[in-house]
Amino acid sequence: MSDDIQQTEQSGTDVGIVTGKVVSNKMDKSITVLIERKVRHPLYGKQIRRSTKIKAHDEDNVCNEGDVVRIVETRPISKTKSWKLLDVVEKAKKI
Repeated sequence: MSDDIQQTEQSGTDVGIVTGKVVSNKMDKSITVLIERKVRHPLYGKQIRRSTKIKAHDEDNVCNEGDVVRIVETRPISKTKSWKLLDVVEKAKKI
């Protein structure tokens, strides 16, 4: 029985964690992250890109536009924010 509990805990480790690209950091302690996913068209079978913009909490204002970040779902912080910055996967290249 303890093996079943360990398997469910291990399989649920990445639930609520997504990776995306920062498209805006103009707000104080907040970022907007663009999440892209591919879905198959139901009739034609072609891969289509779908995107979602999520507002996330960035406590230390460490993110810049173009950064690739991981965010985790959390309790509601404001009316539109219920995600927190987990870590910065890749910093944007400066021009």
